[in-house]
Amino acid sequence: MTNESLTRDVPPNRALIEERLVVWYFLASIAYLFISMLGGFLMAFQLIRHNPFNGIELLSPGRWRMIHTNAIAYGFLANAFLGNLHWIVPRLTLRPVFSRTLSYLIFAAWQLVVLSTAGGILMGEAQGLEWGETPVWIDPVAQLGLGLVAVNFMAPILKIKGPMYVTLWYFLAAFVWTFLTYAMGNFVPQYFVCGTSAGAVGGLFIHDLVGLFVTPLGWGSMYFFVPILLRKPIWSHGMSMVGFWGLAFFYPLQGIHHFLYTPIPMFLQYGAIVSTIAVEMVVLTVIVNFFGTLKGSSRALATNLPIRWFFTGMVFYAITCAQCALQTTLTFQALIHFSDWVVGHAHLVMFGVFGQWLLGVMTYLFPRLLKTEWASPKLCEWHFWLSSVGLFTMALDLTLAGLFQGWSWAALQPWDASVEISQPFWIVRIFAGIAMFAGQVLFCVNLWKTWQQSPLNKASLKSEALPA
Repeated sequence: MTNESLTRDVPPNRALIEERLVVWYFLASIAYLFISMLGGFLMAFQLIRHNPFNGIELLSPGRWRMIHTNAIAYGFLANAFLGNLHWIVPRLTLRPVFSRTLSYLIFAAWQLVVLSTAGGILMGEAQGLEWGETPVWIDPVAQLGLGLVAVNFMAPILKIKGPMYVTLWYFLAAFVWTFLTYAMGNFVPQYFVCGTSAGAVGGLFIHDLVGLFVTPLGWGSMYFFVPILLRKPIWSHGMSMVGFWGLAFFYPLQGIHHFLYTPIPMFLQYGAIVSTIAVEMVVLTVIVNFFGTLKGSSRALATNLPIRWFFTGMVFYAITCAQCALQTTLTFQALIHFSDWVVGHAHLVMFGVFGQWLLGVMTYLFPRLLKTEWASPKLCEWHFWLSSVGLFTMALDLTLAGLFQGWSWAALQPWDASVEISQPFWIVRIFAGIAMFAGQVLFCVNLWKTWQQSPLNKASLKSEALPA
């Protein structure tokens, strides 16, 4: 990575981008990733009967499990995507965001929302909805924050005259969908519906949070970064439009596949199954489009680390799609329902796909934000391999655990038998998690060393040394 390559794609008008804020969002994202991983470790140790905080209610595994998932969704992913947006949107629109003051206000408010959510969960004030455990007194603030995010970024996008690049299509949709999805999941089941109706709405919310918030922001980011790093246009603009409209049409319908074999009417369950399989075909068009773009440039997988992050995530995406199309069928669901297969699947998509993409974006952008190359390319490689191999090991391990659990239950063995069967798999999961955690530690060490050699750091030290 040469100095020339660090500056070749920098726009002449740097005032468009508030780079300091991008750094802040990325650092916050990494901090929440560590918090989430610690919560995951606590749950993992509980399963092998080594809970380090046994008997302490505030630190009980059930509460940390909710922090684990919320910190990933609203802490790690949301902060990283907000940093992405502050980098990408001004570049594609050639206009700054609506208000930089509002940008800093959103940053502070969002950290307050995430930390208050964690505090509320530890105090036992969580809502009884998966992925929607945010305490009721935080929901209005979070909803307002999502509205302000939409205003801040949609303002420059809507000023564009003429065709828009596909990335902005995805971003615009994400701003609208996320606002509506959060309202649906956190207000409707709480105040307006109950029973199986609330279960149906909750199922839609669980999956729409992934499909209408994380997915369009992730796909949009990849449609921006992959052509830049490969220095060639996306393989098929038409296929990118198929992906967009397929996501918009099929994804909102499939959330009820989380509640197969429940009292929710069967026509809704069948509809969710069909739309799930359909959306996997849509995702496949996106994966094919990216690998079509890579054609003729496959050497970049060895020489360009961010590209390797991106396409490793896409391989995991293909595995995720195959899993999802399989596990959503009633036949297979009867085997893996409530098993660790589902847990492995969730890790594969949230960290294996979108986490890989965002860590790849950070690997690409931090040298540009700090105006210097990575202090240690070797640590960058270790970060990649520990994260990728650790995640793949965990996903494979939990997938196998889910199958063994399902076979045990199908054989009508006592529940304790499935727990004993799972012990070796749960131990392997801990070691896989340690590898992933170690990768993030090395990433932070490398980031700190890079900051120390950054001209920005040297300039700040020089200014502090000047007499008042």
